[in-house]
Amino acid sequence: MSSYNILKRALDISISLLALILLWPVLLLIVIGIKVSSKGPAIFKQQRAGKNGNPFVFYKFRTMTIDADPFGPSPKSSRDTRLTKVGRILREYSLDELPQLFNILKGDMSIVGPRPLYLSQIPEWSERQKKRLLVKPGLTGLAQISGRGEITLEEKLELDVKYVEMANFLADVRILLATIVYVFSRKGIYEKRYSQAESTRGMKS
Repeated sequence: MSSYNILKRALDISISLLALILLWPVLLLIVIGIKVSSKGPAIFKQQRAGKNGNPFVFYKFRTMTIDADPFGPSPKSSRDTRLTKVGRILREYSLDELPQLFNILKGDMSIVGPRPLYLSQIPEWSERQKKRLLVKPGLTGLAQISGRGEITLEEKLELDVKYVEMANFLADVRILLATIVYVFSRKGIYEKRYSQAESTRGMKS
């Protein structure tokens, strides 16, 4: 294992553990809010593609009604009827992603890396696009600070590959700091156009 990977894993463990310790009251309040405001579990679980395409169980707070298609298109606005009242707030501030801190602590994910996508999407990618699977998926990444929902799937995949090709500790720190600014700016929350072909399949960025 390279010194970069050792340092990256140490950063992942320290940040995710510290965040979980500091944010547990917030996590608890969110769980209560979801359970009180809508039927269904507070945590949404789904298999996603991890490093080398290996499947893992991905966690996030549920933001949609229980009858919503888990593989359906991402909401294009806060007016989407599939979103719950609490879910809209969680998405606005990216709080729905907080359970992925457990994925990071477990080693399924990293703080910085390409977002974990559906296993079914892998056969659709070119050999170049599959390079995104050479690293662990991340809570945030280059695509998330470069437009997020305002750019297409193809653009996100290209940015993911660029990240893999230039990944280093300094780049990870810069992406992490830029993410904090991006989250508070609340840009690109909702997907404007899924792909260049206007595919109806969704991807939550």
